[in-house]
Amino acid sequence: MALYEHVFLARQDLAQAQVDALAETATKIIEDNQGKVVKTESWGLRSLAYKIAKNRKAHYVMLEFDAPGDVVAELERQTQINEDIIRYMTIKVDALEAGPSVMMRKGDRDRERRRDRDDRGDRPERPRRDREEMETY
Repeated sequence: MALYEHVFLARQDLAQAQVDALAETATKIIEDNQGKVVKTESWGLRSLAYKIAKNRKAHYVMLEFDAPGDVVAELERQTQINEDIIRYMTIKVDALEAGPSVMMRKGDRDRERRRDRDDRGDRPERPRRDREEMETY
């Protein structure tokens, strides 16, 4: 069996529970065809680089799985039929990534940067001008 990564983008107007249900449907397709899902990650609602089917944002979900090649054909066929999924891509990989994916680590890194920025301390206050002083300018 081969290792694959399957990423799909779901419409922005779906609730997170509906997105999770789409991931469960994909997992069921894989497992019903003698495959095994190793990891499922939801990357959340993210902005798109350009509009796709009138959507400016989309819910991103990634599945890593180990399955025979015909499973990919069935998974992509079912994904194409589903109107809630606006884009998808499946790639064959040599090895699955251990731990969280790059997209998940990026979120952690951004949170650390915000925390470091907040720890810089308060800015010195600028002197405030009276209303009368402002009118003279």
